Amino acid sequence: MEDIIISVAQRTLIAGTPLLLGTIGEIICERSGILNLGVEGVMSIGAVTAFIVTFYTNSPWLGLYAAVFAGMTISMVHAFASITLQSNQVVSGLALTMLGLGISGLVGKPYVGKPLEIKMQTFPIPGLADIPYVGPIFFDQSPFFYMAILLAVATWFTLEHTRIGIKIRSTGENPKATEAQGVHVSLIRYACVLAGGAFSGLAGAHLSVSYSKSWIEGMTAGRGWIVIALTIFALWNPTRAMIGAFLFGGIFVLQYLLQPMGISPNFLAMLPYLTTLVVLLIIGLGDHRKLNAPAMLGEPYKRGER
Repeated sequence: MEDIIISVAQRTLIAGTPLLLGTIGEIICERSGILNLGVEGVMSIGAVTAFIVTFYTNSPWLGLYAAVFAGMTISMVHAFASITLQSNQVVSGLALTMLGLGISGLVGKPYVGKPLEIKMQTFPIPGLADIPYVGPIFFDQSPFFYMAILLAVATWFTLEHTRIGIKIRSTGENPKATEAQGVHVSLIRYACVLAGGAFSGLAGAHLSVSYSKSWIEGMTAGRGWIVIALTIFALWNPTRAMIGAFLFGGIFVLQYLLQPMGISPNFLAMLPYLTTLVVLLIIGLGDHRKLNAPAMLGEPYKRGER
């Protein structure tokens, strides 16, 4: 029984890791006032890029770096459209999703069914990994898990307790006042969109070189949309995002635990997305004043405009 509990907890953290990485990136992006609905496409680009680079180099770390770069590169499309061209951010984000899924499906087609010779191995932390119960769960994980936790805490600290964090938050709340203080609003927003792309690319890399060691079209399986819901669930707070991400990770694992009970596989496959809708419904029925959403989220801003 002890082994089963530890195994389920480990798998929950593994399944929640890409959700946490993607949510951190989306929080950074949205706190600057830019809505990015292209997370699914960027994650897919990150996954296929990491797989291909790892396939040829046998280095998951090179695959990880390449995925981050690819995520930032394709996110530049959304940044240019929504910040420079001031286009509708919803339309631009949806277009980015379709673009990312299309490119990844095309580029990755020759690699379907080809497994990696090596994937990102778990890294047990000496001493801590030997602690009963807690050690195997939290301290014998993939480097992606450790990075996700550290990046979540670092992002929270940066947004709440640093000068650059104040600039990001004020850009999302009142860009006119922020510009009056000498801050380049467009530059801040560009940086945040690219940071969001880097995190989404990293989340995609986790799927193809750590969670599994293969590439299949549709590997992201709607996780990008769950990330957007988790951003709202977390109230744009990276520390709350950790709770939400691993909660949804547990729901992914629950699918496999309930299969032996004879429950319809189709219903089980719906669980994460059904839960997403329920969460959004509950949030929507609550007090909108407590959501803490950035005031200018999704609103274009032209420099010098009064």
